[in-house]
Amino acid sequence: MARRGPLPHMPSKIAVIIPCYRVKAHILGVLGRIGEEVALIYVVDDACPEGSGQWVREKCMDPRVTVLQNATNLGVGGAVMAGYEAALQGGADILVKVDGDGQMDPSLIPKFVAPIAAGRADYTKGNRFYDLAQLGRMPRVRLVGNAVLSFMAKLSTGYWNVFDTTNGFTALHAKVARHIPFGKVSQRYFFETDMLFRLNIVRAVVIDIPMDASYGSESSSLRISRILLEFLGKHARNLFKRIVYNYFLRDMTVASLELVLGAGMLAFGLLFGGYHWFRAVYTGMATPLGTIMLAALPTLLGLQFLLAFIGFDVANVPRRPLHGDLPD
Repeated sequence: MARRGPLPHMPSKIAVIIPCYRVKAHILGVLGRIGEEVALIYVVDDACPEGSGQWVREKCMDPRVTVLQNATNLGVGGAVMAGYEAALQGGADILVKVDGDGQMDPSLIPKFVAPIAAGRADYTKGNRFYDLAQLGRMPRVRLVGNAVLSFMAKLSTGYWNVFDTTNGFTALHAKVARHIPFGKVSQRYFFETDMLFRLNIVRAVVIDIPMDASYGSESSSLRISRILLEFLGKHARNLFKRIVYNYFLRDMTVASLELVLGAGMLAFGLLFGGYHWFRAVYTGMATPLGTIMLAALPTLLGLQFLLAFIGFDVANVPRRPLHGDLPD
């Protein structure tokens, strides 16, 4: 067990959840670096073919460790949800998720917990893009892929203030966790981003924690090229849901009007202008100036309205921590 001094503002119970799949070579090292500020550790064997859970039972003597066994492989999201539920039943105040492959430094757990314990955030997550000097250590494919996925996630989750959205080093207040529909959260690689979407729906405050990641002999089954199209579809679905929930069902503001007018005018301008452009190409007849203006003006106004809506959405990032208003 790693030893560190007393930590200010730490809650009585911090639980660490570690999903395990093909991490037998690294899991004991991860467990050995978890400090004494952590009260509970849940190792979730997600039907690991290497038997990571049994390996921990045999080799780890840390009394804080409980091994949970999934009968079938549920994916990282399903494994984390199982750990969350166990931690909530165990009375944890803050739930920290750390991967079992050794890429995340458990000594950073106090930094992830401190903003939540101090009442400044409901959810914290790692960001490997803070220190530009460290980016050269990240494989180029991961660097580009994470940048693309993070921008897509800003649109779909509404958290314009965070980056590196696929980062799995996170901490969550237990009160907020109880308001997340675990059964609806994506169970596989979209898990981290889908959690952000669910957190935005309940208006939780999310902040980034700067961190480095180490890339050694561990292997990752995540391939950006394989999941990019899948993620694109899920981002589009979540974006639609978030807009409907936040701007039409829960509340209606001037931004709602800007979105409707902007989308309508832009669509009209593009369709009307496109029709007359194709007609001019095929007939060889010049398009009247009035017709051009009738297409251009709605297009420009539509873009302005949509930019105004995006500006409102960026400013509408949740800023008041939720857990302070929730009952115990």
